[in-house]
Amino acid sequence: MSDEKQAAVAVPPVPAPAPARSSPALDIEHAGVADDPRAWSNARKLSVVATVSAASMIAGLGANIYNRAAISQIEQQLHASSSSLALSLSLFILIQGGVPLLWSTLSEFWGRKKVYLVSTALCVVGCIVAALAKTINVLIGMRSIQALGSSAVMALGAATLSDIYEPEQRGTMMGIYYSAPLLGPSLGPLLGGVLTQAFNWRATFWFLAIFVGLCFVLFIPFKDTFRRERSLTYQAALKRRRAQLSAKASETSSISQITAVSRVVSPTEGGRNIPAPAPAHGNALEALQRDRDLEKQQQPARVVEPEPAPMNDIKLSLSDVNPAKPIIHVLRRMNNLVILVASGLIFGFSYCISYTCSRTLANHYGYNALQIGLVLLAFGVGSLVGSVFGGRYSDHVFRKLRARNGGTSQPEMRLQSTMIFMPFLPASVIVYGWVCERHANVAAICVTLFLSGLFSIAIYTSTLAYIVDANNGRSSSAVATNSAFRGSTAFIAAEVAVPLQTAIGDGGMYSLWAGLMLLSELLILLVWWKGGAWRAKWERKEQGIPRS
Repeated sequence: MSDEKQAAVAVPPVPAPAPARSSPALDIEHAGVADDPRAWSNARKLSVVATVSAASMIAGLGANIYNRAAISQIEQQLHASSSSLALSLSLFILIQGGVPLLWSTLSEFWGRKKVYLVSTALCVVGCIVAALAKTINVLIGMRSIQALGSSAVMALGAATLSDIYEPEQRGTMMGIYYSAPLLGPSLGPLLGGVLTQAFNWRATFWFLAIFVGLCFVLFIPFKDTFRRERSLTYQAALKRRRAQLSAKASETSSISQITAVSRVVSPTEGGRNIPAPAPAHGNALEALQRDRDLEKQQQPARVVEPEPAPMNDIKLSLSDVNPAKPIIHVLRRMNNLVILVASGLIFGFSYCISYTCSRTLANHYGYNALQIGLVLLAFGVGSLVGSVFGGRYSDHVFRKLRARNGGTSQPEMRLQSTMIFMPFLPASVIVYGWVCERHANVAAICVTLFLSGLFSIAIYTSTLAYIVDANNGRSSSAVATNSAFRGSTAFIAAEVAVPLQTAIGDGGMYSLWAGLMLLSELLILLVWWKGGAWRAKWERKEQGIPRS
């Protein structure tokens, strides 16, 4: 071939691609959003904290205002059996722990505000109908509705705080937020005793209906803190929906192309067979398969690129809600699973001690409902102090370790703050049990209740903040899973508490609980030691990075 012909068919050189532009490393919770809640004023943020904290008391009050005196009246007036009354108690705890898994997923699509409004409205209905109940079956059903409605705030309150506060502030604000529901187990029996003695058991439910109704009113002007750009659950569902629509559009287009070509092109040309054109939708289907799970590609410490099209072009519906998938993503990380077990054990102890203390004071000290409520205030005050102080101390340790580490931080740094409280929790639990066993002066019970509440909740507050910090983009799912673990341990504790107390006494039972608290502390230390490596392993796996 001549040089002229070669020049005529020469392919022009392809220009080298421009170098990739570097982007600052940000996690999905710092993706750019309009009206960023983390840029709100302190006054506005505190109003959010006050609203969700007040509403979070619903769960504790609903579980504990159902006091011993009220149960006796219900048994007489509704001709209820002891097994039916026990079912109304345990079912409330079980539903309150498990349903947040659904509420958290709904909040990733509807936003926090809509879930708050729907759940509190359900709870108001449950309280009103329970106050008017004529049979025990209706009362059990309405208690279940109460549990369904009251469970949302406990699951979403911590997620709401993570929407508006940075990690170095979360411990303090979690402590303040969590101090409100901790008053429920202490104020519940006190209020229940006063209302039952002054009126009757129905008054307790009318009080709850009024209180929850006020919370509903507070949520009407509430400014939603949820931003879907910062939600892995929403982004995954959105990506899947777009891929499905793209695949369908490509398939329709390819069928039209094939039909049009077949009309004008002969199957043979010059004696040669012309292969049929490949369907154009193959690439789209392959892309759908690759993008089946956005969360597997999302690295928490990676920039979130903006969507090529506006996010409002596709509306997601309830058919896109899959509550199981976000929970699986939380539970398959070993650091989450271990810390959730530790957190659940601490909560189970907190529920058990307030439940069995009421029986001890009634049976061995002859106290009425009002006196029992006053004694249990010691546990509530200790829990409140532990929550506020533990949260602030958690942030202090977190900031100090981050500064020592050159300004970079890991969620596991927060758990180091729990070590100062660890020696005292099992000791205070054992002392409480044997003080009750020996029927010592009630002042000794008050002191040990205070210390048990302080040390247990100071540790629990740090674990709750860790669960949020270690699950960027999945904070509500992680907290909801924590609620499920708490509800499960509280349910088991409620079921075995009375038989254990009867069989081995307070001394034996709380010696057993002291051992479980020691186990919980060892699990927290394990996460502090190995949690970072476990987390990094799953982050690489979800991003698709092969093992080195």
